[in-house]
Amino acid sequence: MSTSTVPLLDAGLPAGVRGGFTTRAGAPGSGPYAGLNLGDHVGDDPSRVQAHREALRRSVGADALVVPRQVHGADVVEVVSPPALVPTADALFTRVPGIAVAVVVADCVPVLLADVRAGVVGVAHAGRPGLVAGVVPALVRALRAVGATDLVAAVGPSICGACYEVPQQMAEDVATVVPAARARTRRGTPAVDVAAGVLAQLAALQVPARDATRCTAEHDDLFSYRRDGSTGRSGGVVVLA
Repeated sequence: MSTSTVPLLDAGLPAGVRGGFTTRAGAPGSGPYAGLNLGDHVGDDPSRVQAHREALRRSVGADALVVPRQVHGADVVEVVSPPALVPTADALFTRVPGIAVAVVVADCVPVLLADVRAGVVGVAHAGRPGLVAGVVPALVRALRAVGATDLVAAVGPSICGACYEVPQQMAEDVATVVPAARARTRRGTPAVDVAAGVLAQLAALQVPARDATRCTAEHDDLFSYRRDGSTGRSGGVVVLA
């Protein structure tokens, strides 16, 4: 079951660009996938997921919606037309109006990028491995390589550092690469703040970012793998109008 209008959290996107971040709102779903699950790899009914994606496509006024097969890497793919095969990547961009690009998340960080003057938009999925691999900087470089000079970004809901406990060595490994990601849980145990790391990477690249973060583990209207285990996926989507 889908809906004709999918509610989106405001990403503060500039005029000429549509998109934002989804929550569970917009469809009933069922069981652990209750809500607008956009993940087609988590065990939900494929026809239901496709209906949810179609609803999202219509809601942002796109002719096509492209969602990659995400692998927690740093590969970037340009979308020039609706692909026959799903691209394997953690970042997509397009210069084609009407093609929406999206990623799906359930604790990882969704990042939207746009340069209206250059006519390009992009999206990235940054989990802990992607943060370390540099998927967001890789996307920024790819957009600048095709002429973007006035990029703006929006960073969406993800698990916060106070909730993302990791082993000490893992925390140190991440902080060695991205010091801003160093965090502690409320109990004082080692943690990683992926969103803080992404925001620091954007700042270092001189890309102004709208911080639209909310903790997925702390808000039931958002899917969270760390909180629930078996669960759906929310999305970040962007399209040139």
